[in-house]
Amino acid sequence: MKKLLMTLAAAALMTISAQAQAYIGGSIGIGSVKIFNGDTETTYKFLPEVGFALNNDWSLGVQAGLIKGACDFSEAAFTQDTEAEAVTINPYARYTFLHGKVVNAFIDGGIGYTSYDDVGSEFNIGLRPGLSVKLNNKASIVTHVGFLGYRTFNPDNDNMDNAHAFGLDLDGSNITFGLYYTF
Repeated sequence: MKKLLMTLAAAALMTISAQAQAYIGGSIGIGSVKIFNGDTETTYKFLPEVGFALNNDWSLGVQAGLIKGACDFSEAAFTQDTEAEAVTINPYARYTFLHGKVVNAFIDGGIGYTSYDDVGSEFNIGLRPGLSVKLNNKASIVTHVGFLGYRTFNPDNDNMDNAHAFGLDLDGSNITFGLYYTF
């Protein structure tokens, strides 16, 4: 029985793999954030990405990378300068709901974790809409704009409470542009 189940699982994986198209790429983001004490700080994001298109509508992928700049929860949780470096990971499922000859519209549903050095950590679950513009059969430009979902921040300082947010976030730090290459 175990051999039969393993054979069926292997056959299913091979079928999915034969139809899947892999893509690699990544995004960068630059934003300006006004922190609690009134200073303006520029944030930078470098987010490499890898994924598999299962069919025309569905893809699975993971985005991981580095962030430098202000912590998103700085006004709610901190009174000092919160310039930080962070590592983030965000696995997602992508649904492409609008297919055009050149432009596709999609939405990523994912779970993310970000660890800010000496500041705290953030967990999020939500949706990120985006557009993909085909340059040719293999390359495309991709942009994400905003975030709709739940985020929680756990500061490293024991004297501070966790911060929570639910809703739509459309500020400049949630816009990224990237380039993807499909195999």
